[in-house]
Amino acid sequence: MVHDNVRLTENFTVIGNDLAQHKELSLLAIGLGCYIQSVRPGTAIDIKTLAARFPEGPTRIAAALRELETHGYLRRTRLRAPTGRIVTRTVSSNRPGHRTTPPDTSTRPARRPAPDKPPPRKRRLPAVPQPSYTSPALLQTAVDVLAGLRRHDPRLLLSATDAEHLAPGVAAWLERDFTPTAVRHALTENLPLEPLIRPAAFLAHRLTAQLPPLPPFRPPAPEPRHPFQTCDGCNRAFRAPTPGRCRDCRPDPKESV
Repeated sequence: MVHDNVRLTENFTVIGNDLAQHKELSLLAIGLGCYIQSVRPGTAIDIKTLAARFPEGPTRIAAALRELETHGYLRRTRLRAPTGRIVTRTVSSNRPGHRTTPPDTSTRPARRPAPDKPPPRKRRLPAVPQPSYTSPALLQTAVDVLAGLRRHDPRLLLSATDAEHLAPGVAAWLERDFTPTAVRHALTENLPLEPLIRPAAFLAHRLTAQLPPLPPFRPPAPEPRHPFQTCDGCNRAFRAPTPGRCRDCRPDPKESV
């Protein structure tokens, strides 16, 4: 056999003898490998497209592609397209085992999307002072004070849950002889100029940090000391608000019946 060749200067492809004369590949696999190396990047070389291009059927073409993949002339990976569709990406190599560029991480098998993470848990509000005793009327007054704060500053709009948490703190102020107006003034005066990200947390801090002391203990007033009177029955002196008989000279209620 002799070659009658012309030196090609355009429209040609360099094919290595290791593929053209491969001892283990079938003739169909060698021919398909040469065709794949000759087409431009981006050309579709899936089984359906190749079966429409060549007379061989899908079964023989699929077997030839597996041969090329087994011997390293093809690398096929699956990945998720921007549209969400799973596609196959094929990389042709004219020298098995050699990579001119680092492997593209986007060619890794598509992973299942991670499950949605639960929403972040809402941070707890700081603790507030507790009154020494609670009553429905006292707590309702405290809730009314908190509900009216937004009229003084719209930033102090509270939810029902926030008001329920803060109500004992306001009740602790009310039992310290503070009127609802005084408590409202203490919570709304000198507010910061910047936005209140968590108004309930701000109010909880203020209720705790500025909690006034309990009023001083006031002992009950002593009973009035009556002047001495002279008993009309025995002339004995005894204390009473008005003249009359002492305790011993008063008639027994049982005997008067």
